[in-house]
Amino acid sequence: MKKQIFNFLIAILLSTTAVLGQNRTISGTVTDAADGQPIPGVVVTLKGTNSGAVTDLNGFYSIAISGRNPVLVFSFIGMETVEIRLGKENRIDVAMTSEIAVLQEVVVGYGTSRRWGKSRQNRATDYESAPMVYVSQDADYNSMDDESYASVTETGFKEVVKDPLSTFSIDVDNAAYANIRRFINQGQLPPASAVRVEEMLNYFSYNYPEPRGKQPFVIHTELAVCPWNPQAQLLHVGLKGRELDVAEQPASNLVFLIDVSGSMRQDNRLPLVKTAMSMLLEELRSDDKVSVVVYSGRTEVVLESTAAGKKGRIMSAISGLQAGGGTAGGQGLRMAYNIAESNFIEGGNNRIIMCTDGDFNVGESSNDAMERLVEEKRKKGVHITVLGFGMGNYKDDRLEIIANKGNGNYAYIDNIQEARKVLVKEYAGTVFTLANDVKLQLEFNPARVKAYRLIGYENRRLNPEDFNDDAKDAGELGAGHSVTALYEIIPAGSDAAYPGSVDPLRYQENIPAVRADNNAELLTVKARYKEGVGDRSIKFEQAVQGRIVPLSNTSGDFRFAASVAEFGLLLMDSPYKGDASFDNVLKLAIDARGQDHEGYRAEFINLVRTAQNLEKLSMQR
Repeated sequence: MKKQIFNFLIAILLSTTAVLGQNRTISGTVTDAADGQPIPGVVVTLKGTNSGAVTDLNGFYSIAISGRNPVLVFSFIGMETVEIRLGKENRIDVAMTSEIAVLQEVVVGYGTSRRWGKSRQNRATDYESAPMVYVSQDADYNSMDDESYASVTETGFKEVVKDPLSTFSIDVDNAAYANIRRFINQGQLPPASAVRVEEMLNYFSYNYPEPRGKQPFVIHTELAVCPWNPQAQLLHVGLKGRELDVAEQPASNLVFLIDVSGSMRQDNRLPLVKTAMSMLLEELRSDDKVSVVVYSGRTEVVLESTAAGKKGRIMSAISGLQAGGGTAGGQGLRMAYNIAESNFIEGGNNRIIMCTDGDFNVGESSNDAMERLVEEKRKKGVHITVLGFGMGNYKDDRLEIIANKGNGNYAYIDNIQEARKVLVKEYAGTVFTLANDVKLQLEFNPARVKAYRLIGYENRRLNPEDFNDDAKDAGELGAGHSVTALYEIIPAGSDAAYPGSVDPLRYQENIPAVRADNNAELLTVKARYKEGVGDRSIKFEQAVQGRIVPLSNTSGDFRFAASVAEFGLLLMDSPYKGDASFDNVLKLAIDARGQDHEGYRAEFINLVRTAQNLEKLSMQR
């Protein structure tokens, strides 16, 4: 009898041990079976439970499991879902396969979307009602109809003999790329007006040389055959700002201006704002100052200026915020500027960090009024960083105006990884301004260039005379930031036709013909910038010989930037897209991925594949 009881207890113990043995952590990496690149954003769930995880930018995941015969499910839009029954291994690496048909299976509902037939060029205004693919059950995702974007009209080619100067303000914003990513990952191609190629280009970092002299930035150029137009050349212009050591960073007086209106209730809005602000707080030095202003139907100072070293007090104020009410954005901005001015640090970094979905509907809310306000305060030395959150009623056009006119930058944050990129990895460039009112002016040599086209920067173009006008506002360059611009060039002596070209004029003054000379300089690039709060700009210039090299001999940065621009032309259905194709974009991007430590380029490659699948689906309907 005792032996039977003993055996029974042993059996129970072994059974219990077997069950408890299932309480463990499984980790691994998810990659694309096509090229072995990591896939960020893959949802990993324990089947039959609410337990889950999401792969990071390197495709890595870690998930705690329990129970008998556990099954992990790996899902990502545009990829076949993978189910794996676990054995004894604690490391599970998964390779996922692209599948067009999968996109038709992940539809969990319908909304009204803007669909375009043969051309998506006029997405912002010309649309018809059609089903929209979306993958979230959050009702706020179901329609994008209340979102607003400024219209974009691409600038065509300019003939050098008539318009030799190309002048523009730099742009280090990158909100458009993150917003485009949000559309595509939800199973929808973005409207053309949401696509700003310059912001797509400047989302990525490039290995430009560091400045060595007194100038705060250096200019780098490359020239090769244009990938989507073999009769043209592609000029790559890159700026690299000087890095700032922690000891060089000026003291900061920051005002967190947080939208707590009813539209900010969703998890991807106010809760994400709280997480983002906690990340930023960790980057501050103990003697930096932080204030918190909130606005909904009314405005309120929830935290007076406090030393950043008192993290508990600051986070207590932020974590207690609740969403509800209207959106008095104008009042909130005015109060935030008042707080910033009352705690102003001479020679310091005085900045408002605004977190909102941009839906202003109470009080001062017009774009003109916002523009006047931020311009007035900019002149007093208070800059602004705008962080956009949310979707469905997202007001991109308003947020872009505030950042552009307020000597600030603009980013769209759709997940924790993006918050980390903007506020941790690129903290110095986001918060510390290295040079103000940075303008570039390129003078093309007609002996080398027949016509040129600046790709993107439509809302950053300046008149030639604006370059020497120090009263003309321009863009800001953050510490360590890079800026990239691309020009499509028709070489001198070419008979190639291009969009926008006109027949020779009969009654105008005859312009002497310029003989093509491949040994001549390509152009001269001039730059102007201001240091600190000074009113006088500093100018420097450099001649560019512009030796053309085969595309295969260009840097990885050149080819990757070209792939990003080509992707933008496809998303816009640009009349200048030439021979552009998703296959060409992928070939360039995969070849030029290089050392992608943060995984941003791998994410871009997966985004292109998903967009290609969405395009094929739209063609099948």
